Amino acid sequence: MQEKELLALLEEVRTGTLNPEQAAGRLKGAAFEDLGYAKVDHHRAKRQGAAEVIFGEGKTPEQMDGIVRSMMDRGAENILITRLSPEKEAQLQIPRRYSIPARLAVANPVEIPHTGAIAVVSAGTSDLPVCEEAALTAEALGSRVFRVYDAGVAGLHRLLAELETLEHARCIIAVAGMEGALPSVVGGLVSCPVIAVPTSIGYGANLGGLAALLAMLNSCASGVSVVNIDNGFGAGFLAHRINQMKGLEET
Repeated sequence: MQEKELLALLEEVRTGTLNPEQAAGRLKGAAFEDLGYAKVDHHRAKRQGAAEVIFGEGKTPEQMDGIVRSMMDRGAENILITRLSPEKEAQLQIPRRYSIPARLAVANPVEIPHTGAIAVVSAGTSDLPVCEEAALTAEALGSRVFRVYDAGVAGLHRLLAELETLEHARCIIAVAGMEGALPSVVGGLVSCPVIAVPTSIGYGANLGGLAALLAMLNSCASGVSVVNIDNGFGAGFLAHRINQMKGLEET
């Protein structure tokens, strides 16, 4: 429910057109819209600070169009659609920006200010799709993002050359496959929270990212948290929340 709708509802209660119970019922009904195939949560932004995110896998282009248009009718902007294949993206009818590597679309895109500082660090170039999913998610939500790519521990000088950028970040997303060592090294160099993202990149014993996941869960560096394998979106969303916490000095 938009602000003007809420004010009109309050006026109806004030004038006696509606009683409080009727007003509460109308508010409850406005919290989501039932499209038959989806119940669109229109109060997500009020509760969590960001609109509902659409998971693209398993949805048809028509379903995604319908969900986005329902959200746009309520004023939603920069609506994220994750895990969206290029084939489905080409069939969408809604305004959008799209990143093929990240498989991420931003529907009804508008320019917004970017604040704070998040650093997204990748161990290797092969990890970039997950990195970009994280970076674009955080940027769509309003965070300033710095990219430090191909800086794995096999060549530590590459990471140390970016130490000034890392030290000025409010939060760091460290993305790695193989043995997943990067987050532990980064965590030992900085004072801000580090979000570790294991990727499915690696040779046979990497086990589709399981080896990196277990290594990150067992990190000896304090202040490192871990999201699931290839979950760049989850890391980007969490990093944005950390970056936007009140009381932190603007970077």
